[in-house]
Amino acid sequence: MGGGFGGKETRSVQLAGICAAAAKKTRRPVRCMLNRDEDILTSGQRHPFLARWKVAVNSDGKLQALDADVFANGGWSQDLSAAVCDRALSHSDGVYMIPNVHVRGRIAKTNTVSNTAFRGFGGPQGMFIAESYMSEVADHLGMPVEKFREINMYKPGEITHFNQELKDWFVPLMYEQVQDESDYARRREEVDEFNRTHRWNKRGLALIPTKFGISFTALFLNQAGALVHIYHDGSVLLAHGGTEMGQGLHTKMTMIAAEALKVPQDSVFISETATNTVANTSSTAASASSDLNGYAIWNACAQLNERLAPYREKLEPDATMKQLAHAAYFDRVNLSAQGFYRTPDIGYVWGPNTGQMFFYFTQGVAAAEVEIDTLTGDWTCRRADIKMDVGRSINPTIDYGQIEGAFVQGQGLFTTEESLWHRASGQIFTRGPGAYKIPGFRDVPQVFNVSLLKDVEWENLRTIQRSRGVGMLIIPPLFFPYPFIQQMDEKRIQEVRLIAVSQANHPSSWAPPSSSPFEMHSRPRVPSSARRKC
Repeated sequence: MGGGFGGKETRSVQLAGICAAAAKKTRRPVRCMLNRDEDILTSGQRHPFLARWKVAVNSDGKLQALDADVFANGGWSQDLSAAVCDRALSHSDGVYMIPNVHVRGRIAKTNTVSNTAFRGFGGPQGMFIAESYMSEVADHLGMPVEKFREINMYKPGEITHFNQELKDWFVPLMYEQVQDESDYARRREEVDEFNRTHRWNKRGLALIPTKFGISFTALFLNQAGALVHIYHDGSVLLAHGGTEMGQGLHTKMTMIAAEALKVPQDSVFISETATNTVANTSSTAASASSDLNGYAIWNACAQLNERLAPYREKLEPDATMKQLAHAAYFDRVNLSAQGFYRTPDIGYVWGPNTGQMFFYFTQGVAAAEVEIDTLTGDWTCRRADIKMDVGRSINPTIDYGQIEGAFVQGQGLFTTEESLWHRASGQIFTRGPGAYKIPGFRDVPQVFNVSLLKDVEWENLRTIQRSRGVGMLIIPPLFFPYPFIQQMDEKRIQEVRLIAVSQANHPSSWAPPSSSPFEMHSRPRVPSSARRKC
């Protein structure tokens, strides 16, 4: 496949086109492999965004209005920029109730490589915009940003700016639970004390809620097919339209089939994804693959169960699938079924602002603590606490791995991974590991607590086994590193260093600032950038 997370969703076409043209011309198989530099040079990046916003807020901290212009750098071609911009606009409210919202999106054509899909697909950019104005407004009001977020948070049943009702909404509950479980109030006092008593090293602590809409914004993609065979030895072979790229999709699909057919999981086998078995597949993306393909498999299994029902009645209740299939086979019963699923209810119309955009929202809250060296810009994530609402998890082990991986990937996005371009040619400079630094083992939080929301009722969640999508995790959790990148603004690093120097030169007259120096006011930078600023 050449990688996941969206980067090859459309940009594979250019290489596939070259191979196809050569194969047709030579009438021979053609294989083409790019080295890492060529791959990064031609594949595109996550869309850089610029937002100009105005916010109306009461003196008591209640948000009243948001007006924003959002610009996305699309590169030299359109690619998926329109859909990325759409999702950024739909997530520009964060998790906050704003009665009056007017957001406008624009795509800028530039001379850089064509930017494309990447985990989050505009969602992280939209949520970053939201948390930026929340931090800025709270700072101007002189109000703790945690309180400001809490008083403006959506409540169950309220309506978003794209007119969708929030059902099974548990962000306020998780916001409270994370504060209790992470001992947030006590640690906030400890952080303040540490900053008063340490000159060069400073700590920051933040708490961020998030939601992510699950469904393709392109309506026609919200469908999936599956093919399930039962062999008369009792084994089961299934094929579906999703691709396995290490995210555990095949594992979840075999679990769904095993439960539906009441057979052991080790008797269920997967056929690799191919369009000669399941045609017209949708992209394995948008955190929707388990929902779509899982329900398609369930639909196929329901047909098979209906055909096997007479044999379950005729044979003993504990009859094995081998016995059932054997009896049905000799009665010339079809033991193959094609399943299909289409997401119901959705169908948003831009302009009139009507229809439902997303089938549901995956939700989560994260608290993170970071320590930063104000002289060098080097940082350490001391602790992260994450709680996600993934519904009734099909496979918690897979979901935990997705959440943890997304957090660390988000760390890289907002801290160590700095993309640089040649201004004249538009070519990207950071093409390989020598110039583009991804997170390593030492970047994982020293204390890393991840939990799933439990003991609640999902009354309106009509997904397969009442689970929620978690793959765009690099979608929901992707944004969770924001709590600590919020602490790493270059302007504030310089401010803290100047304060520390002032303290050293005038120890008797120095006093700590009235407001925390760790709230974000501009785009965070990597340590090398912080060193230059300091």
